[in-house]
Amino acid sequence: MARKTTPASGVSRRAFLVQSTTGAAVILGSGGADATCTAEGPSMISSDLRGRLLDCLGGPWPEPCDLQPALVETIRKDGYRIESIQYEVEPGDRVPAMLLVPDGVNASHPAPAVAIWHQHNGEWHLGKSEPAGLAGNPMHHTGAALVKEGYVVLCPDALCFEQRQDDKLKGGNFERFEFLRYVVAGKCMAWKNILDMRRAVDYLCSRPEVKQDKIGCYGHSMGSTHTWLVGPWETRLKCLVGNCCLPTYAAIQRTKLLHCFPNFIPGWSQYGDTPAIAGLIAPRALHLNFGENDGGSPIEEVREGVKTIAQAYEAAAVPENFSYYIEENAGHVLSDTMWRRTREWFARHLG
Repeated sequence: MARKTTPASGVSRRAFLVQSTTGAAVILGSGGADATCTAEGPSMISSDLRGRLLDCLGGPWPEPCDLQPALVETIRKDGYRIESIQYEVEPGDRVPAMLLVPDGVNASHPAPAVAIWHQHNGEWHLGKSEPAGLAGNPMHHTGAALVKEGYVVLCPDALCFEQRQDDKLKGGNFERFEFLRYVVAGKCMAWKNILDMRRAVDYLCSRPEVKQDKIGCYGHSMGSTHTWLVGPWETRLKCLVGNCCLPTYAAIQRTKLLHCFPNFIPGWSQYGDTPAIAGLIAPRALHLNFGENDGGSPIEEVREGVKTIAQAYEAAAVPENFSYYIEENAGHVLSDTMWRRTREWFARHLG
């Protein structure tokens, strides 16, 4: 799939910034949810940090409700089909999504699966349809590219995007309203996004075409934020790739950067910065791509942040399960090289 390598046009940022406190100590060390806990080992540090993160996000996840999946329509494509579907994430809250299934993949011949979290880019009218290859920038038709490589691909709408918009409040106003509504309730947008993504994995696991031990996820921009947000909580995701988004609170405050609401977790900076969250994905496979000139993830802090993540993987005794790539002279894009590294990471860990 052809990729542009020039920086994308200006990415819209939110008009509301939640300030986080400064001068907090960073708690390092991670064994991941799959690691064996010992009395004083890194897994205990990880468990404690994960508990503090859950408190900051808004507290425990609710018991899952019945998915009540429904097929809306089937779209035939060359070599695969797209199922327009819906499923329930919370009582009364149904998520529209696109499921892409390669020809020949079925219950008798299941395949690995990838969930794709779409970007933001201030394009609230777009969501699942862009990675599914039905709308938007061809650079980000990543689901359509992966299904052609034999993966089952799920592309859901995030809250406030495409079919999950509001009739009264439009675009960014609805997103701002939802963020503030969750804050008032003692939670945050990230809590809701993570819950929805975990339900997406539930849906993939319900499909007989999917190899349940070979599920990964990918996201660009806000989708990358969603990747490292859901990773610590969803151990069924064996392989994760984030493209162009690891904004640290240090960089946000240094540059006065207005960013997507899921990046802001109330109270978290007293325990660590965003790379400490990504480190909790260890020991499962994580790869991150960055553009050297991407203003949404200032590279100075990114270079320090990946060191924090690498330390977590070293503590989990699997340093080879974390990698990153910084492309010189690139901006907020999915370049040919970034996409090649993404495909190679999936092939290595889901193949």
